[in-house]
Formats: sequence, structure tokens, C-alpha cells
Amino acid sequence: MIAQNQWFSRRKYGGWGLTPKTWQGWAYILCAVGVLLIVQLFLPDTPKMQAISTGIWVFLLLIDIIPVMITLKKDEREIHVEAISERNAAWFMSIVLVTGIVYEIVRADLLSKQIEWNYFMIVALF
Repeated sequence: MIAQNQWFSRRKYGGWGLTPKTWQGWAYILCAVGVLLIVQLFLPDTPKMQAISTGIWVFLLLIDIIPVMITLKKDEREIHVEAISERNAAWFMSIVLVTGIVYEIVRADLLSKQIEWNYFMIVALF
């Protein structure tokens, strides 16, 4: 593992993630982006090769940075704000799923008079 906890802090505004707080954190990010650019510029220009190389880069970056994200400490306010955000996201997803199911029922009723249930959406709702 290359990334260190001391190099990063939690993002206070704008979502989940990390913000560099030392020059080592900024150097880490610049090196990660530099490696991606070098790989993309010097590999053959086939879309398959670019997709594979980008996938490998993302996988390696996640293996290195996820432990840092997990071990950074949160204060009570951050825990509370994340809980509210996750609750709101869950309510929004539920509303979207119910709306999608109702739309499919109405559409099927108007077009074919036979309702075909989308079991994936129903299971996702529950």
C-alpha cells in the first residue's frame, strides 16, 4: 500500500471521498493521474486495450485507496450527516421504483390490457 492516512482528510462538502491535506497526498494524486495518461498515450489505440488498461488502473487505485478511506476517523456530525443523506437517498430510490412500477402498470393497461410485472423492480423495492 502506497497511500497513507496522514496524507488525506475526509471531504467536508460535496460527497464522499478524500481530499489531499499534505504535499504527499497531492503528489499521490498527480502520480496516479500521470500513470493513467502515460498508459493511455503509449498503449495501442484499440478501444479494447484502453478499456482493459483503464480497468486495471482503477482496480489497483481502489485497492490502494479504499483502506485509507475506511480507516479515516469521522466525528459525530459527519456520522449524523451521512445517516441523513443515506436515508434521503433510500427514500428517493423507493419513490423512483414505485413510480416506475405504477408507470408500467398504467402503460400495460392502456396498451395491451395485460399487466406484465417487472419482478426486478418489485424485488428492488422490497
